[in-house]
Amino acid sequence: MDSDFRGRRGLRGFSINRLIPNILTLAALCSGLTAIRFGLHGEFRLAVIAIIVAAIFDALDGRVARRLGVTSQFGAELDSLSDFLCFGVTPALVLYLASLKDGGALGWVITLMFPICSALRLARFNTALLADRPPPAWTGSYFTGVPAPAGALLALIPLMVSFEAEVAWPRHPLVVGTTLVAVGGLMVSRLPTFSFKKGRISRHLVLPALLGAALVMGVVASSPWIGLSLLGVVYLASIPFSWMAYRRQASRDHGSAATGADIVSLRAVDGGSAE
Repeated sequence: MDSDFRGRRGLRGFSINRLIPNILTLAALCSGLTAIRFGLHGEFRLAVIAIIVAAIFDALDGRVARRLGVTSQFGAELDSLSDFLCFGVTPALVLYLASLKDGGALGWVITLMFPICSALRLARFNTALLADRPPPAWTGSYFTGVPAPAGALLALIPLMVSFEAEVAWPRHPLVVGTTLVAVGGLMVSRLPTFSFKKGRISRHLVLPALLGAALVMGVVASSPWIGLSLLGVVYLASIPFSWMAYRRQASRDHGSAATGADIVSLRAVDGGSAE
């Protein structure tokens, strides 16, 4: 009787809001798996669209979880597994079917490298969350290396260019393989990249930012594959700026920490001389 009461109480206390972020993650996972199906049937345009849809769901699940206050370790692990499949395995397999299969054994080796880099990057990210000493708050504005969804978009640029230009050279195994190796290296690198999660826009920049967003959406709507490729190029161009901003913030944080230590030591000296 008592256990039955506790069970009913637990059912009443369980909110549907806790399921929403996990449902979004599962939607991303289903979209990534569907992209593999499209790739196996040679429908590469639909495969790329499915990967983009997975990236949209992936961008929403964490934000929804934080807004609803229902973040959990289960959701974080599920999201990590979904990222590995959707943005590590799926893009590599689609690119193999579209191009790298013509590269023989070397093409398959390069295909294997990309999901391995994705797995290593996600493992490093997960272990960083369990660190004994949390990093400074300002580091939350940066990722270490290129995140998995952005890496998938960058890796797919040659394929997207071939959709719009309708030429053969972007799908050449040498072009696709070089891109895949370079993006995989960026994913496992220590380069700081903007996370765009905690960024703020000044009041006087709100209108230009909205106009810029409208321009980007107009380009993507008129020429989606070229527009998405240009977004990837712009993201690549932002990496040097993120590196410089990170170094500037790190030196400022180090300087303030050193100043604080000097003040503490001076107080200790003054206290000793007073005695």
